Amino acid sequence: MTETYDILNFQSFFGQTEALVKVGEITPHDQEFIINEEDIDWPEYFLQIPTSECSPNCGPGFKKTGRENQPICCFDCTPCPEGKISNQIDAEQCLLCPEDQYPNRERDHCLPRTVTFLAYEEPLGMILACAAICFSLLTVLVLGVFVKHRDTPIAKANNRSLSYTLLVFLSLCFLCSLLFIGHPTTATCLLRQTTFAVVFTVAVSSILAKTITVVLAFRATKPGSRLRSWLGSTASYSLIFTCTLIQMCLCGIWLGTYPPFLEMDIHSEPGSIIIQCNEGSLLIFYCVLGYMALLALASFTMAFLARNLPDTFNEAKFLTFSMLVFCSVWISFLPSYQSSKGKAIVALEVFAILTSSAGILTCIFAPKCYVILLRSDRNTLEILKRKGTS
Repeated sequence: MTETYDILNFQSFFGQTEALVKVGEITPHDQEFIINEEDIDWPEYFLQIPTSECSPNCGPGFKKTGRENQPICCFDCTPCPEGKISNQIDAEQCLLCPEDQYPNRERDHCLPRTVTFLAYEEPLGMILACAAICFSLLTVLVLGVFVKHRDTPIAKANNRSLSYTLLVFLSLCFLCSLLFIGHPTTATCLLRQTTFAVVFTVAVSSILAKTITVVLAFRATKPGSRLRSWLGSTASYSLIFTCTLIQMCLCGIWLGTYPPFLEMDIHSEPGSIIIQCNEGSLLIFYCVLGYMALLALASFTMAFLARNLPDTFNEAKFLTFSMLVFCSVWISFLPSYQSSKGKAIVALEVFAILTSSAGILTCIFAPKCYVILLRSDRNTLEILKRKGTS
């Protein structure tokens, strides 16, 4: 049987008779509440109609939290937790915003998120893209200088064909940084790290081959030395091909197991949807970087040991400085990569690619271009012989 409770009003008739008069009723089971306000007689000293609530209403941005062992009308107003809102009075629960929206500061309604990535239109993206293109064109210009003066002694020194190869792939190193800028897609996510890895491996392998050439050229001066057979272009390009093939195998394993993929990050930055490439397997990603670091370390070690050899134009010293710059840039990059997020990661990697490539270009080829273009009097066979015997 449903219980019903009467609501009674204490009334006074003609100032003498007092009685309880029914003015309404409540049915808790059905949550029905009926009251006849016109039947209620309020005392004269009541300045306003009293409220039956224990606690005031909770506004938007808050939710009701019941108090233990107290009536249902007694509650506390608790702010909505981060990421949720309430847009009505006395909300029982806070609501999540859709993925493409986020709560405002008052947490009473949702605002649309802004899509963010390292775009060409923003200043940072524009500067990095212009730097990549300018450095690439500068590298092509240096290549043109070497091709034009290919028959001069300084261009022939230390394996001319390796210099051409290094310059071509340095130009591609600058250009591959453009894959990191702009709206990411599935294709660019798959291509950018693998392209960067393979192109950089060819460049670093070329430096390793040049370094080995410097060392062997000095060691093979004795008549009948078997090391002379390793001084040709065939041995150098075999080394480059082998080193690059290993890197390509690593990239193939990466793409075949857990490849990079496009993702939308809605948690790193409030109010933004970061469109970025997830590297997939971080283990293989670090293996790819580690392999390039190993080649660079090998080049640096050999060039450092050969820095005082009487080689033509002292290229071993230039190779040492170039690998020192390369290793310094990428060693600094890794901690920054771990502590950054969003488009800052992309900007850091692009900056590392441009800086390390520019370091190689400057350290190895700037002194030679200086001699070819400005000090042609030193670009003679007599100077070479004098340097080689000094």
